[in-house]
Amino acid sequence: MNCTRTHTLVTGSSSGIGRATALRLAAAGQHVYAGVRHPEDGEKLVRSAAGGEITPLILDVTEPGHIEAAAAAIAAHGRLDGLVNNAGYGLACPTELVPLAAFRRQLEVNVTGQLAVTQAMLPALRQARGRIVMVSTIGVRFTPPFAGPLDAAKAALTALGDTLRQELAPWGVRVVLVEPASINSGAADKVTRDAAAALDAAGPRGRALYEAAFTNMLEVMERRESHGSPPEVAAAAIVRALTAPRPRAVYLTGRYSRRLALLSRLPVPVLDRARRRVFRLPAPGTLAT
Repeated sequence: MNCTRTHTLVTGSSSGIGRATALRLAAAGQHVYAGVRHPEDGEKLVRSAAGGEITPLILDVTEPGHIEAAAAAIAAHGRLDGLVNNAGYGLACPTELVPLAAFRRQLEVNVTGQLAVTQAMLPALRQARGRIVMVSTIGVRFTPPFAGPLDAAKAALTALGDTLRQELAPWGVRVVLVEPASINSGAADKVTRDAAAALDAAGPRGRALYEAAFTNMLEVMERRESHGSPPEVAAAAIVRALTAPRPRAVYLTGRYSRRLALLSRLPVPVLDRARRRVFRLPAPGTLAT
């Protein structure tokens, strides 16, 4: 109860950007509550902290009981200065073919779960005049083909961040968006596996419609991620968002982020041509019968 160091909760700390953020904050002297879904992930994180203070919390953001227990544990300790809403996953699929159950799950994890955690932590954050970081994606600006399920969820999260920034300002609670671009987080293989499963589930007709173009897109995505920035680059941006005396509303991070942000400002017909060229999509009308 008398701990004076800064305390931050990072959801989705088991791997990738969340793990890198938790370790970076701990190395900087913060007490980090690391949200993980499996105890062994929390144990690995603690061992990697190299003397930093990390408290793992079992936290599946879609489980109300987990959220309630996490809030109680933090309240018992007595302080929460920051929240990083990082938990989530990507689902790539032709929008026509995306299984609706999978789409609902994407929204539940990437949007509703983040809102539920935020609501539960706000009393402590308001008391500390704390800070919230929403981890979105550059895709909400650039919106490549076949990334609709993920980018729809992240666009909703971005909208929540924008409204929370305005609504919580009277209490001195700042809300910041971080938009990563190409980050080599090791998630590309899982995205590809899930995408292949969704395409298989669509049957022969769905594969005939989209398989060639979708495969091209996945190849581009995998290549860009393999050459992307390490998760530590995104973690550094998140730490700046948490600690800067006057943080920006939005931080871009990761390889290609500024280039994609500039491209997103092009007129829509020009941007569509650029995206077709990058992802090797068929030209308009060429598949019409």
